[in-house]
Amino acid sequence: MHIRIGTRSSRLAVWQAEHVQTLLHAAELTSELVFIETKGDQVLDRSLAKIGSKGLFTQELEDQLRAGSIDIAVHSAKDLPSSLPSDLEIIAFTEREQANDVLVSRNKALSLKGGEEFRVGTSSTRRVAMLKHFCEHLTAVDMRGNLQTRLRKLDEGQCDALLLAYAGVHRMGYDDLIVEHLPVAEFTPAVGQGSIAIEVASSLNSDVRDAITRVVTHEPTAICLRAERAFLARLEGGCSIPTFALAHWSDEQTISITGGVISLDGNELIRETFTGPPAESTLLGHSLAESILERGGDELLQRIRSSIWS
Repeated sequence: MHIRIGTRSSRLAVWQAEHVQTLLHAAELTSELVFIETKGDQVLDRSLAKIGSKGLFTQELEDQLRAGSIDIAVHSAKDLPSSLPSDLEIIAFTEREQANDVLVSRNKALSLKGGEEFRVGTSSTRRVAMLKHFCEHLTAVDMRGNLQTRLRKLDEGQCDALLLAYAGVHRMGYDDLIVEHLPVAEFTPAVGQGSIAIEVASSLNSDVRDAITRVVTHEPTAICLRAERAFLARLEGGCSIPTFALAHWSDEQTISITGGVISLDGNELIRETFTGPPAESTLLGHSLAESILERGGDELLQRIRSSIWS
């Protein structure tokens, strides 16, 4: 069984694809990498919010799945749209890395809560909004590009620090640049952050699909991500919408999911936690979303979309 793996060509994307490749090879499944450039990789002179929220880092890979040029597409789970077309599906999530955000800088003295004014580079509307909410003294600077490009911009003085996912920083070996780990209770991460997702066309041979699912899936992570993605789907979130959610196992019988939405200016934050049995993870995420909408999230999301796309 030979698997053609579609991936973006950034160093982090290749690391993720090679990680999946290692899992496949351990089960004696051969594979090859097929490199595909996405719109999110091509358009770097505009913010994510301004170039659209759906499929920025996935659409071109999905086109190749449909064409049969690749068998699977490897994504950062946090890059996946809130819902997928009926002819595509997610069949596996890898074991999740630590999910929190981190502050990265050459200046070891910097801290978000230190009171010092400095510039923080990020392309995430969620992170910008949370900086405004929790750290009004800081200035967010739009910072697009892969991790190495952002570090180059940091060294050029375009910002004083970067706000990034720990998973990517760690996987690329830049742990020594982390000056602060952000608490998930405040800076709750994006849905799926820290995990790698496998997407396929629904027409993929069932034996191939079952083999990949069996080898790659980390079921405890998958259960949590089903809750998070159910939350995201109900809110119709995307790359440009500052929603967030993180599910974790409270014990062997229970998972908890914390999620919500924050206004673009950081002034309004709606966050809540639901707990329930893992067998009902999808219902749990959906119920959390309904509660957030009822508490004012519906109106807040309408204002956010109107502001972004007006």
